[in-house]
Amino acid sequence: MEKIKTAFEFKLYTNLLRFTGRKAKGLRELREGISLVSEDSLFHHTGQYFLKGAVLEYTNDFAHWAGESLEERGLAEHLSNIDPYGFSSIQDLRQELLRVIDDYLAVFPEPRQSFPGDEFFFNETLILVVPLGIQARNLAEFLMAVKYVDPASIYYHFYEAKLRLGGGVNDFSSWMETALGKKDLAEKINSIDVFMHNLEEVRYLIADLVEKEAHRDMEVI
Repeated sequence: MEKIKTAFEFKLYTNLLRFTGRKAKGLRELREGISLVSEDSLFHHTGQYFLKGAVLEYTNDFAHWAGESLEERGLAEHLSNIDPYGFSSIQDLRQELLRVIDDYLAVFPEPRQSFPGDEFFFNETLILVVPLGIQARNLAEFLMAVKYVDPASIYYHFYEAKLRLGGGVNDFSSWMETALGKKDLAEKINSIDVFMHNLEEVRYLIADLVEKEAHRDMEVI
């Protein structure tokens, strides 16, 4: 298989957790916090939720707290329907979170409070991205790498990239379309639903699509 000049470089995503000093006992304080905390904090509680590696009932920390600590199941469902990767900026995501909470408060102006010790703590993360020293110049090399790289690398290139690059595109799809000319494969990978699969399932689905494409290339040869 012919190698190309522009290689895909796998990178590792790590983060250091930091408490912002802000917490919320109830929904109104949660709303205030969402309106004031940094973009890093918002992304930590929404986009980075998937780095936990499991498909849970909720899709972000705000929904989880509203559903489990406040027992506001209706609000939790609405918050869970927000796709953090479907916005062009964190500010747009912030406004949507606030809109959903405001709509809920308009109907239920006196929501429950959490018990002492069960408050929502706003955190943020210092993100560190380092090269893994692994590169791929064709589908075969990419397939071997994607099967075994650290899950945090899959998260960085598939999940986090959707906000970093804008337009809901991931690093893998971007490289395959621009460097390999594999537009159909890129679209198939980009269409994998992050709400339906955890990190390891996403890894398997990507590897399966790439392997099938590589076999088709070999048959053509």
